[in-house]
Amino acid sequence: MELIKKKKILLLELLGFLILNVLTFCMAAKHIATVDWIVKETSYTRLCSTKKILTVNGLFPGPPMYMRRGDRLNINVRNKGKYNVTIHWHGVKQLRNPWSDGPNYVTQCPIKPGANFTYEIVLSNEEGTLWWHAHSDWSRATVHGALIVLPQLGKSYPFAKPHKEFPIVLASWFKGDVMEIIETALESGAEPNKSDAFTINGQPGDLYNCSKQGTFKLVVDYGKTYLLRIINSIMNEEMFFMVAKHSLTVVGTDGAYIKPIKTSYIMITPGQTMDVLITANQAPSHYYIASRAYAGVVYDNTTTTAIVQYSGKYTAPSTPSFPNLPNYTDTNAVTNFTRRLRALATKDYPVDVPQHVDTRMYITISVNTLPCDDNSCDGPNGSRVSASLNNISFVEPSIDVLQAYYKRIKHVYESDFPNEPPYYFNFTGDNLPDTLLTPDQGTKAKVLDYNSTVEIVFQGTNVQNAAENHPMHLHGYSFYLVGYGFGNFNKKTDRKKFNLVDPPEVNTIGVPTNGWAAIRFRADNPGVWFMHCHLERHSSWGMDTVLIVKNGRTRLSSMLPPPRQLNPC
Repeated sequence: MELIKKKKILLLELLGFLILNVLTFCMAAKHIATVDWIVKETSYTRLCSTKKILTVNGLFPGPPMYMRRGDRLNINVRNKGKYNVTIHWHGVKQLRNPWSDGPNYVTQCPIKPGANFTYEIVLSNEEGTLWWHAHSDWSRATVHGALIVLPQLGKSYPFAKPHKEFPIVLASWFKGDVMEIIETALESGAEPNKSDAFTINGQPGDLYNCSKQGTFKLVVDYGKTYLLRIINSIMNEEMFFMVAKHSLTVVGTDGAYIKPIKTSYIMITPGQTMDVLITANQAPSHYYIASRAYAGVVYDNTTTTAIVQYSGKYTAPSTPSFPNLPNYTDTNAVTNFTRRLRALATKDYPVDVPQHVDTRMYITISVNTLPCDDNSCDGPNGSRVSASLNNISFVEPSIDVLQAYYKRIKHVYESDFPNEPPYYFNFTGDNLPDTLLTPDQGTKAKVLDYNSTVEIVFQGTNVQNAAENHPMHLHGYSFYLVGYGFGNFNKKTDRKKFNLVDPPEVNTIGVPTNGWAAIRFRADNPGVWFMHCHLERHSSWGMDTVLIVKNGRTRLSSMLPPPRQLNPC
């Protein structure tokens, strides 16, 4: 009897232990919500004509997402459109989880019409304004939206809480079908058609035909301060942005805070985001918000507008005040703004800039040409327009690089992307020889050891006299912009000028026209990560590569296994 009693006590204790552990697990486990998105064709009227565009849930821009620092969220994307699609969560590091990063044929095969895929968005230390967009062909022209990462509950901004917040999404509008535009250009070898307008929150604004009625209006109360979460989702142009007679204070960029910058304008590249405070301290009236391109090569040179409209009773002006935007060639305005970016660098928002570097890369950025039989293409001198990094024009593989890496599938990519260009010349000189025009083609990746420190110097070139400001974006990471300048990078003198104290932590940088930019980061996120120019035509031409970060020695420093469902190629 005593033995039976002891066994009962042991069973009860074991049962209690199990129940306690189950309850503890349930309390500790965080429920991950799942949201359904439908990608579909939707009719929109802009610039006096109606066409069908690809949208998420019928919206242009797409639905804004609101999360908190450290959150997770599942989004099930159902493709009811007529084109393949993927979604990228731009600026989300996706720690150990490249399977949900999104770039077509890099980390996944596309979601085909009629299929679906569930993305798991894993936030870590991101805080501020990010965004999401399609990452397949040119579908991101209309498939994009804001991703707002709020502080954790109980935490506040490192600045006074604004009265209200507004996402401001800059985008491109094409009268034609954007997918047909890029397909035609790639087939012919020519430049793609430029956009017909820029938009602010889906509307072109007063300066375009048939657009005044829909102009986006930002209604404000006198004396209140507002947070504008500005996103450049434009396809091919960096943009100046101003509000007439109002000062702007930039407090964040790319999901990280910076030392406040008081300015009359900003310059924001495709891929970048900026958190900007504005105080309604002018005489109650209407004031134009205006944005137009900064470009060394003129592309779409139109201006999009919105209106800041004060509440209350007053006589509205027949024409709102208009800001004095910098000229589209004003490189000094770009430099004067960019050089002021500094990380907040406080106890709550520290920086960790690598002081020692394990791997150094020097990457040239060029617009090239490829020869065509009988000079039959529509590019320069009968060639096909191309682009490259270190003279290698990226070729999209038939299955995604991540799957090939994880499953060790051969002949999909090569792991020999070089640390430096194949030959040196005066990269930013005028009238460079034609021998520099033709790049190699290949699907090449750079392999990095886990937790190694990396420095990349991006060197702009003037091949084809086509120097531009190139917004370079790295998936899976934020990095520190430690230096930049004009001309050819000098490793002996320029490196001594690096800011290793409070450089801004960003995920997209504009490499100056005929200049260079240097970044540093620690390769502590294992996986396969795309690196590319965010001017969409350049990426389509091959201005891309892949970084593969190997696993560490522990489970928590290793890439997660793939989800149960992977889309077939």
